[in-house]
Amino acid sequence: MLRTGLFFDPYSASRLFTLCTVSPFSTSLECARKLFDQIPQPNIYTWNTLIRAYASSSDPIQCFFIFNQMLCQCSDPPNKYTFPFLIKAGSEILGLLEGQVIHGMAVKMSLDSDVFILNSLVHFYSTCGDLDQAYKVFLMIPKKDVVSWNSMITAFVQAGCLEEALELFQRMQGEGMRPNDVTTVSVISVCAKKLNLKLGRWIHSFIEKNKIEMSLILSNAMLDMYTKCGSLEQAKILYDKMPEKDVVSLTTMLVGYAQSGEFATARKFFNAMTSQDITAWNSLISAYEQSGHPKEALALFNELQLSKNAKPDQVTLVSTLSACAQLGAMDLGGWIHVYVKKQGLKWNCHLTTSLIDMYAKCGDLEKALEVFRSSKQKDVYVWSAMIAGLAMHGRGRDAIDIFVRMQESGVKPNAVTFTNVLSACSHAGLVEEGRLYFNQMQPVYGVTPQVKHYACMVDVLGRAGLLEEANGFIEKMPIIPGASVWGALLAACKTHGNVGLAENAFNRLIDLEPRNHGAYVMLSNIYAKFGLWNGVTRLRKRMRDFGIKKEPGCSSIEVDGSVHEFLVGDNSHPLCKKVYLKLDEILLNLKSVGYIADKSHLLQDVEEEDMKDQALYLHSEKLAIAYGLISIRSPVPIRIVKNLRVCGDCHSVAKLISKLYDREILLRDRYRFHHFKEGNCSCMDYW
Repeated sequence: MLRTGLFFDPYSASRLFTLCTVSPFSTSLECARKLFDQIPQPNIYTWNTLIRAYASSSDPIQCFFIFNQMLCQCSDPPNKYTFPFLIKAGSEILGLLEGQVIHGMAVKMSLDSDVFILNSLVHFYSTCGDLDQAYKVFLMIPKKDVVSWNSMITAFVQAGCLEEALELFQRMQGEGMRPNDVTTVSVISVCAKKLNLKLGRWIHSFIEKNKIEMSLILSNAMLDMYTKCGSLEQAKILYDKMPEKDVVSLTTMLVGYAQSGEFATARKFFNAMTSQDITAWNSLISAYEQSGHPKEALALFNELQLSKNAKPDQVTLVSTLSACAQLGAMDLGGWIHVYVKKQGLKWNCHLTTSLIDMYAKCGDLEKALEVFRSSKQKDVYVWSAMIAGLAMHGRGRDAIDIFVRMQESGVKPNAVTFTNVLSACSHAGLVEEGRLYFNQMQPVYGVTPQVKHYACMVDVLGRAGLLEEANGFIEKMPIIPGASVWGALLAACKTHGNVGLAENAFNRLIDLEPRNHGAYVMLSNIYAKFGLWNGVTRLRKRMRDFGIKKEPGCSSIEVDGSVHEFLVGDNSHPLCKKVYLKLDEILLNLKSVGYIADKSHLLQDVEEEDMKDQALYLHSEKLAIAYGLISIRSPVPIRIVKNLRVCGDCHSVAKLISKLYDREILLRDRYRFHHFKEGNCSCMDYW
């Protein structure tokens, strides 16, 4: 074209330039820009093409610089094709001010009635978070097309205004506009978010009745709705009928089955993927972790490490850290901390929160504080995680100090924060502080107390022995007491030995949760403490009649990166003989210093004294401590995680072992941490 002189013809040059910007064979946008700079007098079409190219690039802000050049150098004014690309660039950079300027220019040039420009503005304002302005623009469109309706419905859905989106969908049909596949994708997502299976089925039949094209995107949205609403059977029928499937289809089915606990089927979908991207790995790891299968989540993470198809990202690490926290697997959690630094992954508040939570729940509170202090960005969840960490370690005063600092930093506490603050007050016996912060929640901080906050307050009063006040507090609650509230009162009755109040709390709790095995265990403990064996027998018969089984005690301990689990009387461990020999040695040493088993923690009337001792002797935390003593060299602490509340006898034994063997033992039960050292516990026997 240069040789023949065609390049200097504006029309021919613009055709070549267009080919360079939109063709899949184009070398790069930089090359196109060099070509543009050589065109002697680019016309308005060529300028628009360049703006369009940058609007879809990784550097959309360049559109506005090019537009300024165009205003100075182009003989033709901007037209109706210029503004939609500029508005798109504004959406990409969330440039509300820039978009408003472009909007104003379109109005001045009498282009404000053009449907393409107005549709672009609806999308722009909603993307920038100005939903009111988006709706005002929508109402101004004189002749709305299907894109107009779709843009506004999508804006409502993305803003969480689900009822408004459904109402607009009805209005759309009322005004004679036929919905298309894009419309129904948005409406189906409303059904998924509302978990409204009935409406989702109706939309599905609406699509079939109106012969709306079932595009891949629409089919995937339908799959997502069915799986989220728990209708896996209908999801599978739809999946089997889909003529085309992609990684989104497979991942959606994978997540649906995994979240329903059907992990074998979920794994089949995972294995069916020709290329497992990180989203698929994340979906399965997260499903295991959130469904209470942390060991499987960690096993899958290790599998990912060996795979060359994908690399862990922040989402992977957040889920894996949560699984580490559940298991007490600090070695792997610490490795992830180092991995983030070495890989140069971008820190975000989710990752920081997960690290703090992991270190705190694995017993290394100082490391959790180190992560917290070094964090440059702290949102409400980072602060709340640190308060929770201090709370579970019994450092109530320090937790309140963090709470005060949080407010000084300008971060507003939320409902999660107050749950953690009240929990800190409960574990540290800070009754006055608990009353103060609970009473300030609504008037001072604008946070309405929920059932969990009332449960925390009952726990604060109950642990302190103020059982009548706790009971009166429940009676005055403005909302219906939940199971957690009565559970907190029942636990307090167990600690302080109030049988009458315990029976009332038990009955109220069982009315709400008939199969709550923990309630039966607690009342059995109270009866056993006072030797009321008829009551224990009656409760055990009732459990048998209703098929209710006590959750077995399980204690886990991490050694050299591997997590070992022990059940009550466990003999499945490869080193069980050494463990029991060590346990025999421990018992002899304990008896030599006057240890007598606390038999009030037995749940049944065992007549022979030796059998009573044996029953306590086989508790899972004792087995885990014995294994720790033979597997972990001093001065490394023995870290144990138990799924239930540690019993009083095991608590006493752990204190004595820490002194006799000069070992630090960190035991995390369902509610808090116990640091045993030199014969003492960090809880000061207030737990």
